[in-house]
Amino acid sequence: MNVQRLRGSIVPLVTPFRNGQLDEEALRTLIEWQIASGSHGISVGGTTGEATSLTLEERERLIRIAVETAAGRVPVVAGVGTNHHEETLSLVRRAERLGADALLVLVPYHVRPTQQGLYEHFRAVAGATELPVIVYNIPGRTAVNMEVETLARLRQDCPNLVGVKEANRDFEHVNRILYYCGRDFLLYSGIELLCYPMLAIGGAGSISATANLLPDRVARMHDLWFSGDWQGALALHYELLPLNDALFIETNPGPLKYALSLLGKIAPEIRLPLVLPSEENRRRIRRVLQRYGLLGGEADG
Repeated sequence: MNVQRLRGSIVPLVTPFRNGQLDEEALRTLIEWQIASGSHGISVGGTTGEATSLTLEERERLIRIAVETAAGRVPVVAGVGTNHHEETLSLVRRAERLGADALLVLVPYHVRPTQQGLYEHFRAVAGATELPVIVYNIPGRTAVNMEVETLARLRQDCPNLVGVKEANRDFEHVNRILYYCGRDFLLYSGIELLCYPMLAIGGAGSISATANLLPDRVARMHDLWFSGDWQGALALHYELLPLNDALFIETNPGPLKYALSLLGKIAPEIRLPLVLPSEENRRRIRRVLQRYGLLGGEADG
């Protein structure tokens, strides 16, 4: 595909459950809402989608539903990363067969591979598919950081490794990515408060959990930036800040799924060992949603 389509707000969808099972109707409804609201792409099976709580069959089903529902209107980026090399390759093959437009491949978690291990893992993954591959670097969850030098090696050796989602608070690191991997390398922010700053240094967009709740405003921030209205985009960046903070008062996606349940978008279900937020934090989330006009009533603090 034309990788330039992979720009803007690519929403990392939650995985809705009902009675412990994948809620396929809710998933389709979420995708339709995202497309109607202006999101530039859909991603399933990532951190916000509780990938580590899903079976391989459930992850395959997520991809199938996303591809069928999006029907080519926006790109579908399939999350296929695991900490098991062969399972990752299996998901790569399934996603390609199902018609995904690109792959989001998580740095393996828990096992703490060396940089050489990361290089060999991602080179094998990229070599197993013709789809564009986006690395997902989230050291706070994986306990290992994909160093710039490793990413640059992969960029040079794997023509279809086209970008990286950086959930990395080290802004020097992300600047060096574009310097060493090339300005055409697709850099996405996975840190909500860095979505605008990454656009400012040449980023391609964001894969931000907040787009699950306010897809129109997150997408518009990108549209304004790419159209040259930097001040308008900056205003939206700051407008979104209180919601960004509220969605991460506990481990993602607990606060987000609770917020979406208040809006009637999904059932308030999350799989253990994750849980929904404490009552105190639920109150804070409700207050923030009221501030954004997403719930009725007046903000109570």
